[in-house]
Amino acid sequence: MCQYGAVNQLVNSLELRAAEIFKVLGDPVRFRLHLRIAGSRAAICVCDLGELGVSQPTVSHHLRKLREAGLVDCERRGTWVYYWALPEALEPVQELGLFSWSPATAIPSASSAPPQAAQRPNLLKRCGDGPDA
Repeated sequence: MCQYGAVNQLVNSLELRAAEIFKVLGDPVRFRLHLRIAGSRAAICVCDLGELGVSQPTVSHHLRKLREAGLVDCERRGTWVYYWALPEALEPVQELGLFSWSPATAIPSASSAPPQAAQRPNLLKRCGDGPDA
């Protein structure tokens, strides 16, 4: 085996894990659930996750998928179940350099709003594809 074989295997395993993460978070309901759980400063009660536009059994199904993927964990406290995100689960995505993402910064706020159209650079011109190229 060449010296790069081990590196290729590591990259391939990271790619596979990242693909699994994207597959799980590719569902809009699961993505919203993960955002809400990860955006919470502490464990969040399932009763506080808010309206998702789906039935309670569907929410339970998606929470189970997030747990099975290792993106969240939970604990039963009396009648309720509390969830928290496992940030290290996103490391394969970050290690591949695909993007640096934190659920706490993923929820837009007034200070992180995109610039107005007049403030945006002309992407065609910047990329050299516009009429001035």
